[in-house]
Amino acid sequence: MMIFQPAQARKTRSEQLLHRRGIAVDAELPPLPDEQTVRLRPAREVAERALALFAIAARAEGLDQAAAIQFLEERGLWMAATCEEQTFLLDPEPDEQDRLQFVWRYESLWVLLWALGYIDPLGWPGNICDIERITLIALRTSVEALVTMTVLRPAGEILDAVDLTYRCHWAAANARLKGEDPPGNLDASVVYERYYALNWLTCHLDQEWDDISTDL
Repeated sequence: MMIFQPAQARKTRSEQLLHRRGIAVDAELPPLPDEQTVRLRPAREVAERALALFAIAARAEGLDQAAAIQFLEERGLWMAATCEEQTFLLDPEPDEQDRLQFVWRYESLWVLLWALGYIDPLGWPGNICDIERITLIALRTSVEALVTMTVLRPAGEILDAVDLTYRCHWAAANARLKGEDPPGNLDASVVYERYYALNWLTCHLDQEWDDISTDL
């Protein structure tokens, strides 16, 4: 299969950056799709997904059920939540495992806000995101501004993040298999959520949010 030079160059840059941080990755991991082949989600869809994730993560963190649902309904975005997310929001007493799963969606949300230009830089996936900053953006930015007027970052910037996160995900998974801590100050959960969000953003395997694959 023909490999476009930008994809190979992006792979090399990611490997060099990881090497400087003391993170070894499998050199056989392939280049990923480049600007000529990738398909990005529309900015409006990304913005709606971001607001849905805020309601989900905030509810998981402890926001009152009615307030979480109202946040979406007042913005006309109830249907932006997936079936799994709606089920979670409609449960008056979700179990601890569901709360734990969905509170990590702040990290996916961080990626989407970065892709929409509200966060800069994306930062290294070694620490949890700034939830207070996310909350201010979600509550103080009008729906019109966030959903109607926002545009995505250039595809090249998004693909740089995808490529680096893909290799970080491999490094974290490889360490887990060995019973070791993730190298280079990586947080495996942060890396996973970023990889999940970026796979959705780039229409990986044409899967919808609830079904995103993070296989390597």
